[in-house]
Amino acid sequence: MELGKDGEAENLKELLRAVFGFAGFRAGQEAVCRAAIEGRDLLLVMPTGAGKSLCYQLPAIARGGTALVISPLIALMEDQAAKLGALGLKVARIHSGLDRAVARQACVDYLSGQLQFLFIAPERLRVPGFPQMLAKKRLALIAIDEAHCISQWGHDFRPDYRMLGEHLPGLRGGENAAPVVALTATATPSVQADILEQLGMVKPLKFIHGFRRENLAIEVVELAVPERAGTIANLLADPARRPAIVYAVSRKQSEALAGVLASGVAGRGGKIAAAAYHAGLDAETRERVQKAFQAGELEVVVATIAFGMGIDKADIRTVIHAGLPATLEGYYQEIGRAGRDGAQSRTYLMHSYADQRTHDFFLNRDYPPVENLNQVFKALGEEPRAVEELRGASKLGEEEFDRALEKLEIHGGARVDFGGLVTRGGTGWKKTYTIQARYRAEQFEKVLRFTTSTECRMAALVRHFGDVADASRTCGKCDVCDPAGAELRQFRHATTAERGMLQEIVDELRAVDYRATGTLQRNLDMVGRISRNDFEALLDAMVRAGLIEIEEAEFEKDGEAIRYRKARLTDAGMEVRRTTPVALLISDGIVDAFEARADGGPGAKKTKAAAKKVEAGPVTLSAEGVALAARLREWRVAEAKRLRVPAYVVLHDRTLNALAQARPGSPRELLQIEGMGPAKVEKFGEVLLGLCGKG
Repeated sequence: MELGKDGEAENLKELLRAVFGFAGFRAGQEAVCRAAIEGRDLLLVMPTGAGKSLCYQLPAIARGGTALVISPLIALMEDQAAKLGALGLKVARIHSGLDRAVARQACVDYLSGQLQFLFIAPERLRVPGFPQMLAKKRLALIAIDEAHCISQWGHDFRPDYRMLGEHLPGLRGGENAAPVVALTATATPSVQADILEQLGMVKPLKFIHGFRRENLAIEVVELAVPERAGTIANLLADPARRPAIVYAVSRKQSEALAGVLASGVAGRGGKIAAAAYHAGLDAETRERVQKAFQAGELEVVVATIAFGMGIDKADIRTVIHAGLPATLEGYYQEIGRAGRDGAQSRTYLMHSYADQRTHDFFLNRDYPPVENLNQVFKALGEEPRAVEELRGASKLGEEEFDRALEKLEIHGGARVDFGGLVTRGGTGWKKTYTIQARYRAEQFEKVLRFTTSTECRMAALVRHFGDVADASRTCGKCDVCDPAGAELRQFRHATTAERGMLQEIVDELRAVDYRATGTLQRNLDMVGRISRNDFEALLDAMVRAGLIEIEEAEFEKDGEAIRYRKARLTDAGMEVRRTTPVALLISDGIVDAFEARADGGPGAKKTKAAAKKVEAGPVTLSAEGVALAARLREWRVAEAKRLRVPAYVVLHDRTLNALAQARPGSPRELLQIEGMGPAKVEKFGEVLLGLCGKG
């Protein structure tokens, strides 16, 4: 059944019913299909599970002829080809996992006009004569799946995808050229722009749809690494929070957490049917875990990012990140595996300074020094050499060599053929590699800013993918929008002193357009009544109450970008006077336990008791204390310079003096010092204890 360009809406819906059996379109699909049927180039950014595939499949059938589908994932290609074949459509695929006879037959069927869809891997376009064979037939359209792989900013950049732009003009044909439909579930605005440029799209349309998940509530909690296993066990002890996926940052953590849950040795619940899943397990074990989870035999999978791409389990109630992900795109995809049945689900993101150290390790591993790449590049020449020969002659370790060669190939500094022979590529690799490594670091910075942001969590994610219009609407469910409804993160009512400080902040901001938050505190608190962390927590509470807005900003100093936050009053804040009642909830750590309720519902929350703090007030120091204070100041200056932040952000003067007086000897004693929270102890505790132990 074919549909002309001028087909009416009812005809298109009839085609949808007749071929795919769907009664109607999902949100956003119809406009995309119509644009493709009309021959427009387009980029579609839509989350996994929202119906992207239909947006090229239906137009291809409507336009008639054969659609060429270029996909980098064999498993995805096989899945889509099988589904189309089951609908009675004529489909073939060509990739490295098939016999040559199958590939030859696919080419014969293509040239004879018998196919409606031909799936190929991008590497096939490197085979001599293959692009020319494809160009002999007029194509209905060209679909490029997982299009983020074409971008050097994409999280799965593929060099063969980068070459697509060179082949497309010949494949599209001349007059009435076949439209190009690029599809991806994960592309930020910078990636979107790169995709359009690399593919050479003609007057392209962009469709960005469906990133808001109405039934997901997101919580972000600061929690030291040693406390996470017990907290996760407490959360998942309630059967209503299962099935669940827990994402670990390493294989070792995946195994350890799964063991804790399965043994019931931590938390207040019993044993939970849980298992680890990561790339280090053999294929049989991974398949067994995945099938058991799908079938409900396992209630929790503790996994690295290797898990989830093939998961279509609708009733996942909870997704927990036991550490920070590398990108917001990856984080969004992972939390999106919860609540696909439409029922309310919750996600928890745990973080601390230790996660930054872990990420730095992975970044240095995945993006080795330019010198390593240069060593391999200098060893290459015009004459092909075997990878094994080059590796054996290199001064680099085996893993170092392989990673350097991989990066060289991606950035055009090396060419590796199907036989594993390598020749030297172009000389421009150093610039693009350096830019991409810096970009990767910036992606993690965005994750860090997400954890400290006072913007609605869902709105921030929607904005990240470029849907600015939808980002103006808050979700009403996350820990920012509904702090009282948070299940893990604990909030308390503001004290009298904090409410007094609130009024001072309002009075200060009333006279200006905005004020940098550091300047704001210095202006209002010259005697150190409140620590910087507590002041920022008060500002965040004021944002949640709708009294102020905080914007991330930056300025350049000595060639480096210095980030800071600036605050301004909202209309509601302008109306606040000393007699105005304001309900203010201050972030106050996490819930310690979930006690069973008589009605069998979700457990009630029990607040973690705060250790009694040593007041950081005026102190009188002994001679040894004065010497220790001098050492602490010397260290503080160096640390502030290294972190490119003001010295008081590292340690407030009053906290520094309290340390010099108390001379703590353990992390627990450090936590008893006013101004020393868990994050600061985890970040600076070891060095502070070392300094306090001297002299």
